[in-house]
Amino acid sequence: MAAEAGALTVGVEVKGTVRHIGIYGALVDIGTGQDALLHISQLARNDKRNIADVAPPGSELTAFVYRTRQDGYIALTMEKPPLVPWGKIRQGRTYRGQVIRVEDFGVFVDFGAERPGMVHVSEMSDNYVRTPGDVATVGQEVEVRVIKKNGRSRQIDLTMKAAPEEEQESIDEEEEEAVPTAMAQAFRRAMQSEPLEEATGNHRESAPSRHRQKQEEILARTLRGS
Repeated sequence: MAAEAGALTVGVEVKGTVRHIGIYGALVDIGTGQDALLHISQLARNDKRNIADVAPPGSELTAFVYRTRQDGYIALTMEKPPLVPWGKIRQGRTYRGQVIRVEDFGVFVDFGAERPGMVHVSEMSDNYVRTPGDVATVGQEVEVRVIKKNGRSRQIDLTMKAAPEEEQESIDEEEEEAVPTAMAQAFRRAMQSEPLEEATGNHRESAPSRHRQKQEEILARTLRGS
């Protein structure tokens, strides 16, 4: 099955024919006109065989796009990449996931990342939760939001509590932007009351240079309150 170059984003499944193998891995024809590389480090995680056993020349295989470049280079992997790459996980982002384990302290939720995230019992509801089993069961689909992620331990902390009111946050941000600080108001008044002189050929300094100097003088007076 030939692959369309435009569809080759990370995680896409492709099928191809092994054209050549070496100590580094295998070159695979996936129908794009340029062989893709299946590096030996990207064999199945539990596969201890060498590349010749896994992908002998002429054999067909199914793999996943691991990395791409603008020059057409494509790297493959035998391990299916996570639906949610680690680099895409952001604090505050919401996902749908499935509860895969329930413990006394909370639950673990698979939301497509490389490993499940944990929802502590204190983050399972806006109301008091006596035990995690009262709120969630294995196999249940839940909506979770990322609280934080730890790159060193690869731990993802989640919450099932309601997200903060986004509309209120937007209103607050607009109000803050609409009401300038006292410093900004004083600076604007000073700028309006002291227009800059027009630049002429007799001045040694350029207009932008005098402009910056004037701004600094006005700011200094504003800070002094004069």
